[in-house]
Amino acid sequence: MDIPDGDGMLSPGATESRPVPPNSLDLNGTHPKKKKLSAPEINLSLDHSEGSVLSDDNLDTPDDLDINVDDLDTPDDADSLEYTGHGNELDWEEGQAAIKDVPQDEVETIPEYTAEEERADNRLWRTVVIGEQEHRIDMKVIEPYKKVISHGGYYGDGVNAIIVFAACFLPDSSRADYHYVMENLFLYVISTLELMVAEDYMIIYLNGATPRRRMPGLGWLKRCYQMIDRRLRKNLKSFIIVHPSWFIRTILAVTRPFISSKFSSKIKYVGSLAELAELIPMEFVQIPESIIKYDEERGYKRSVSASCLQREPEMAPMDQE
Repeated sequence: MDIPDGDGMLSPGATESRPVPPNSLDLNGTHPKKKKLSAPEINLSLDHSEGSVLSDDNLDTPDDLDINVDDLDTPDDADSLEYTGHGNELDWEEGQAAIKDVPQDEVETIPEYTAEEERADNRLWRTVVIGEQEHRIDMKVIEPYKKVISHGGYYGDGVNAIIVFAACFLPDSSRADYHYVMENLFLYVISTLELMVAEDYMIIYLNGATPRRRMPGLGWLKRCYQMIDRRLRKNLKSFIIVHPSWFIRTILAVTRPFISSKFSSKIKYVGSLAELAELIPMEFVQIPESIIKYDEERGYKRSVSASCLQREPEMAPMDQE
């Protein structure tokens, strides 16, 4: 021990003999080795045989495994300064480099959904309310058949609408999804009719140029009538059938018990487009080309048959002579 002199100061010799304090931590230096505890050999079998995990010998703690906590070395400051963050950064950089080395063709990309495609997808379905019940219409499946109903302008005073129903645009009954198409088309026709009609209206049913396989069934027509709102039934002033066939006449005769007498009185049959033009304005009525051709062929046949009937009386006197 350094003994201070009389003035209370240490002697110069004592100062030089003191060790110089370290000015940095020796991170690479050697440290006293920690004690290593050897684990006993353990048998992993589940029986109670000698050396097993469940044996009585292993359940008791032997005396040589008594550990004195005070004799254990704890990490010093030098050990706690190890920082492994740089290693993680290297791993991240290596992972990024590995991703860049993968060919672009092998990387699966998620296709982008453009705003235009999203709007188109929303247009594929239409939600309507019919009879206080919400329905969804598959607009994609009925796209080829939307011409079946159209607005034909107005008649008389006010906003009395002319609704044109062209049966030639109905789907073919040979389709595998015919009932699904007709179900959605039915909802489309009813909902469109409610949008087109404000006050009184009439329906022009174009039956000509429609093969038997495209004509609607009895159940479909009956359901249409039942699903029509009471306001639409009341405001319907006339139901004109152009080019009626024996089939459509039969259907209407069969459905007569299911419909009211007032509705039956509104049904009218028209044999040609010329007769139709005498009843309503045809300026905005869209007639399909197939029906115009069908009407011309029927008109030609009628004119030929009429001319033949006119010649028969003239030939009678010649026969008498």
